[in-house]
Amino acid sequence: MQHTERFTELVTGPEDDLALDEAALLVAAHAHTDLEVDARRHELDLLAADAPASDAPALARFLFQERGFSGNTGDYGDPRNSFLDDVLDRRLGIPITLSVLMIEVGRRRGIALHGVGMPGHFLVGADGASYYDTFSGGAELDVAACIDRFAQTHPREAFRSEFLSPVGPRSIIDRMLTNLQHTLLAREPSAAVWPVQLRLRIPDRPLAVRVELGGVLGRLGRFVEAAAVIDAVAAELPDERGEQLRSTAARFRARAN
Repeated sequence: MQHTERFTELVTGPEDDLALDEAALLVAAHAHTDLEVDARRHELDLLAADAPASDAPALARFLFQERGFSGNTGDYGDPRNSFLDDVLDRRLGIPITLSVLMIEVGRRRGIALHGVGMPGHFLVGADGASYYDTFSGGAELDVAACIDRFAQTHPREAFRSEFLSPVGPRSIIDRMLTNLQHTLLAREPSAAVWPVQLRLRIPDRPLAVRVELGGVLGRLGRFVEAAAVIDAVAAELPDERGEQLRSTAARFRARAN
């Protein structure tokens, strides 16, 4: 519970004060109950101390060539790819966790980096013109290369310039949890409850997302929780849609009896 409370404190506070490394490790602590967050953050300190890097290209070479962090192409959906402590131990991850690693080591080195939430492939941005694909050896990309990466995963969609806009730590953590939710639903549905619960603690959720998450809780047998989430949304919708949601919540409550 203390991990959940601390996570909630971080994500509901000012975003400028949201420590990305701590929040990512608190996510992992919900799966690894013996995880010591401060000790694992210290590992990032040590990694940064070893890095001879003073700019983004040098940092990418250090992490993804010299230290061997890489994308898990053999089992992309392995939940361990989404836990920052496992990424540190195994040196394997998915784009978003490897990006968190680069951003947080860079922060410790005084290198200004930010997350770029491009659909289908999370990136690290450096100066508004350079981007890093942490899943592919830390390759440095220009805008044209980013567009090519997008086309590989979304061949029928048009690229939009806002796909390369910086995203803050709240969005990064939510995307990490969304990845976990999807992979756990596919592999071990009962284990997907806590990522959904944590996503609901992130403020300013669109109503449609809250309804969706409430529905996931219902499908996982958490009927009372699902009803509470959907009732809360219904209270904000005094029209016919609100009545429909209240009926949905009532059906979930009935199934809990």
